Amino acid sequence: MSLQEKLDAIKERSKSKHPPERRALMGRSIEELQNSGIMDKILNVGTKAPDFTLKNQNGEDVNLSALLSKGKVVLTIYRGKW
Repeated sequence: MSLQEKLDAIKERSKSKHPPERRALMGRSIEELQNSGIMDKILNVGTKAPDFTLKNQNGEDVNLSALLSKGKVVLTIYRGKW
């Protein structure tokens, strides 16, 4: 099974877990994001990320170029309700 087939199967299973009104809301939200032009601003595979400074989990500033000077960097973004 290809990755796309697996993703499609997960998508279909998730439909049964949410009531129709929630699925409609999610669909409208996705459409709004797509229409906003946000996809034109994303980095593509192989694109060099711009340098940035963010707070880490301890509230300390972390700079991408400083981390890259030590080696490869994996950036993880957590999202959701806390």
